[in-house]
Amino acid sequence: MDNRLRLAPAWQSVSDQHEAAEREFISIADIWAFLKQHYRLILGTLAAAVFFAWFYVVTTEPVYTAQTQILIEPKFPQVLQQPQAEVNLTLDTAQVESQIAVMRSEKIAMIVIDQLGLKDDPAFLPKASTFSDRLAKFGRVLARMAGLDDQWLFGDGKDTAKPSSPLSEFERDRQIIRTFTGGLDVRRVGVSYAIDISFKSPDPEIAAKIANTTAEAFVREQLDTKASAAREGGQWLEQRLNELRVQMNEATQIAQEFRARHDYEVARPEGGDVAAGGGTPTLEELEVTADTYRKMYESFLQAYTNSVSQQSYSVADARVITPATPPLGPSEPRRKLALAFGGLFGLILGVALAFLRHMLDRSIRTPRQLREEFGLECIGELPALPRKGALDAIALAPSSTYANGLRAIKTAIGLADSARSLHCIGIASALRSDGKSTFASNLAMLYSMFGLRTLVIDADIFHSVLSRSLLPAPEAGSNLAPAAGTIEQHIRLTSNATFDMVPSYVADVRNLLVPKNMRDLLPELQSYDFVIVDLPPLTSGADRLSVASLFDGVVVVAEWGGTPVDMFSELVRSLHASKASIIGAVLTNVRTATTIRYGGRGTKQAN
Repeated sequence: MDNRLRLAPAWQSVSDQHEAAEREFISIADIWAFLKQHYRLILGTLAAAVFFAWFYVVTTEPVYTAQTQILIEPKFPQVLQQPQAEVNLTLDTAQVESQIAVMRSEKIAMIVIDQLGLKDDPAFLPKASTFSDRLAKFGRVLARMAGLDDQWLFGDGKDTAKPSSPLSEFERDRQIIRTFTGGLDVRRVGVSYAIDISFKSPDPEIAAKIANTTAEAFVREQLDTKASAAREGGQWLEQRLNELRVQMNEATQIAQEFRARHDYEVARPEGGDVAAGGGTPTLEELEVTADTYRKMYESFLQAYTNSVSQQSYSVADARVITPATPPLGPSEPRRKLALAFGGLFGLILGVALAFLRHMLDRSIRTPRQLREEFGLECIGELPALPRKGALDAIALAPSSTYANGLRAIKTAIGLADSARSLHCIGIASALRSDGKSTFASNLAMLYSMFGLRTLVIDADIFHSVLSRSLLPAPEAGSNLAPAAGTIEQHIRLTSNATFDMVPSYVADVRNLLVPKNMRDLLPELQSYDFVIVDLPPLTSGADRLSVASLFDGVVVVAEWGGTPVDMFSELVRSLHASKASIIGAVLTNVRTATTIRYGGRGTKQAN
């Protein structure tokens, strides 16, 4: 005895730790149950996302991308020639980015626009696509898929919208430039000097023409820039060359005159250079000055000659290495990628919505929830039934899933009967829509099929589902008052002749929801093998459940995904407060059933 007392707390501690570990660990079975429970929402979201991706693909105008490639080469000195060893033939990142900025400039854009006449090309001007246009195009696609005449249903697809107000010349130019720059893309290839120039357009021919013309305009702009710089340099050199010629001639003339006169003093000519005068220069000084001017003149003459040659033959700093050709297929929309992205997005969104719904859902859904939150064993899960024939589903389809689940519940009740004698049980629920009366009716039919004399007391006097549906109309001329006579005189056979029933109006008149009256009635029902009492729902008043303490056991019914946790908790609390013995819980209208093992587990009763 002492050993049992010492071992019991240890066993309970290990069991509690095991259950706590199960609650914290998410198994594959939990994930599978989550997916089975919310697969409709996940698949629906996935289908919607794929549909919208398909709608985008079929209603979006195809766009073609043409690409050309140019190579930027290092610059050589243009005006003054430098020794070959001193020429820097490398370009830094800033220089390459500067060239890319030139390609993207509006100057290049205007050159291409004017050269190709894009201002007057209707294929180049942007067309605003409204949602109604997309719907019309989608309708035409569906009509063609169905083999119908899409032109007869949706017209020829031409733009019938009212023309917008005319734009000014400035607004038109800005719109064309925005369209051009929006379709143009200039990127550097890695860290090389190669530049990719691509253009997107609904017309593949226009895309190729604009890409090639942009590259040519950039090369031509480089040539024009170099030529302009050479011209300006040549003009400056020419002016400076004339000045040096005059100075050289003056210095030479002074030196010759000095030598001819053999005089050490030569009067400085009016307006002459300072270097030629300045006191009494010697012959050597005059000759050095003249020689200096001559060398400067020769150097500038050589530079001027090079400048003139560069103006006649200029080499650009960039050249086209790959011209653009009309693309064979559209680059946008990318159909497979759009559909794949739509499917992935829909799947992620569906799982997220399912998880959010699962977190916000405060309804009864799993046997584990009943066990962990309320300490009740789930003795059965019953699938949804059609309204027609729901009260006698066990008789109409004895081999259905519902019938098999009901037999499992009868077995679980039988296991509880082995621990204590069960003669009268109550069926309770939180809401009237939990399927309580349907369960009571089919359970009574099942006991009757096993040869047990079964009675159902319709104590749900506020709704009377069983009395209205299973009892025949009262016989004409019947004047027996419900309060008169014994209870057996008011028991009636159901219309399907499977079990007996005490009608709800009899239970109402005799106040069977009062514990004293129910206690006086139960001894009169000993001739029945099994008695089932259909109790009112919790919403009819918790005080009306006080009679549950008189029964041998109570089965609580909850609708899968329909019974709020708070109301079910209130129902269980009310039954505990009335000292009722709860056999277990039954889930009805289950759409995702779990596997329940009854062998070896028994049932948990709450007193």
